[in-house]
Amino acid sequence: MGNTEVRALNGVDLTIEQGEYCSIMGASGSGKSSAMNIIGCLDRPTSGKYYLDGLDVAEMDESELAKIRNLKLGFVFQQFHLLSQLSALENVMLPMVYAGVSPQERRDRATEALIRVGLENRLNNKPNQLSGGQQQRVAIARSIVNRPVLLLADEPTGALDSKTTQEVIDIFSELNAAGITIVMVTHEPDVARCTRRIVWFRDGQIVHSHLTPDDLGHAAF
Repeated sequence: MGNTEVRALNGVDLTIEQGEYCSIMGASGSGKSSAMNIIGCLDRPTSGKYYLDGLDVAEMDESELAKIRNLKLGFVFQQFHLLSQLSALENVMLPMVYAGVSPQERRDRATEALIRVGLENRLNNKPNQLSGGQQQRVAIARSIVNRPVLLLADEPTGALDSKTTQEVIDIFSELNAAGITIVMVTHEPDVARCTRRIVWFRDGQIVHSHLTPDDLGHAAF
């Protein structure tokens, strides 16, 4: 703006390996959301490279990025972003419509995903008939139904109470144990401690790239 240049991210070098369970932390304005948006192919870096599953996505156009997001990425947000007029099953089926999956396979895979998050008895419930924790479970099922290579979670427990937060975190841990790579932005230390690796951002840079859960209690930030 004017003569002021703000570098949301400045010289960031980050590698997330397949199968990792990683959280991103930092104060407001530290760059963690900008990093998440680039990792999720929602923004493109102004310079540098970003490789997702071996593909250089930094130079892709919007239609190519949209296809990558649908087929290779799963998203879970603080707000659940469910369509109120659709049932849980229909909400989970939706990403597969855009992926060209056949109707019967859509139903089968959506049912399987909802069973996986413990909602086998809520397939036909609409969002207003579900608790906050159940709605987040639907969102998690929707995020994994296209079998992404990477699951991105942006403050996924921010709207939940402590008991429901633990239930949702347990689901993430189970998904990671099954081989799904997870990157989560959170401001909650207790949530970050449930991941295996913590990346700490400050002023658009990574100041700690491989913190462990035990490090959170005594690292200097």
